[in-house]
Amino acid sequence: MSGDRPVDGALGEVEHGARLGVLDIGSNTVHLLLVDMRLGGRPVPTRSHRLTLRLMRYLDEDGAITDEGVAALLAAIRECVAIARSEPLDDFVVMATSALREAANGEEVVARIEREAKVTLDILSGPDEARLTFLAVRRWFGWAAGRILLLDIGGGSLEIAMGDDEEPAIALSVPLGAGRSTVGFFRSDPPSLADQRALRMYAKAVLDDAVAQVQPFGRPDHVIGSSKTIRSLARLAGNALPGIGDGDRAVLTRRQLDDWVPRIARMDAASRTALPGITADRTFQIVAGGIVLSEAMRAFRVKELDVSPWALREGRLLQMLDRV
Repeated sequence: MSGDRPVDGALGEVEHGARLGVLDIGSNTVHLLLVDMRLGGRPVPTRSHRLTLRLMRYLDEDGAITDEGVAALLAAIRECVAIARSEPLDDFVVMATSALREAANGEEVVARIEREAKVTLDILSGPDEARLTFLAVRRWFGWAAGRILLLDIGGGSLEIAMGDDEEPAIALSVPLGAGRSTVGFFRSDPPSLADQRALRMYAKAVLDDAVAQVQPFGRPDHVIGSSKTIRSLARLAGNALPGIGDGDRAVLTRRQLDDWVPRIARMDAASRTALPGITADRTFQIVAGGIVLSEAMRAFRVKELDVSPWALREGRLLQMLDRV
């Protein structure tokens, strides 16, 4: 379903600038991002509005989103769409990822959202998520990064992509999101050692298959992690190194990650918010996210990765501009 839908007229003289908006309906949040963009120019964010939803909490035993979950989702989307429509946007897209894509009643929920919120949803496949995030990461780090291996942990899935260009040579999506893994494996707070081991064993089995698919494309020159989960883990356990300009370079090593994950796993979710980088909207799933990232780095023999501030939303905005 196409989601490239003008709000206040079609894209015109974009070389002089355009205001674009993207609403990302994810497994954990509903996030609106508005930016001013022009061809050849740096995107300038003008507004960000995020609502924490944690849609995985609203799945019943059959994997369908409950009536309560649909109501919460609709309320969040309406709030964000109202903000978007109050702005002089040249183009606006509403996109949804694994939570809606894989829900047992996903088609029904999408139809209701489109009807009641009066929007058109762009339902991204897992590989499409990986490709768009890879585009954003490539633009952020540039050609000097060489062959990039991307790891992006969302709420519902882990995206993996690798390549030398802006379009990755391979793009995968596997069911190892931080929220999905928490709901699927952890039966207590904090999680038991047995539940943590079960998640590690499952992640290893899934990742062994992913590694087999990626290996024919060679070894990466640069490994990059994106998503709020990875950024949170890097702020907790990683290093801030001097970067180009005023920004720091955030680096996370597997050794640092494996030192911190057992510690935060012994804390309950409420206590983790006292730690640097662990926000209230991520605290319940940060342990599972850390385990998945640790196993992914181990599977791909990654000792350290750089953390990208850009991810899926920025990739979608760049794609919107590139298509003009």
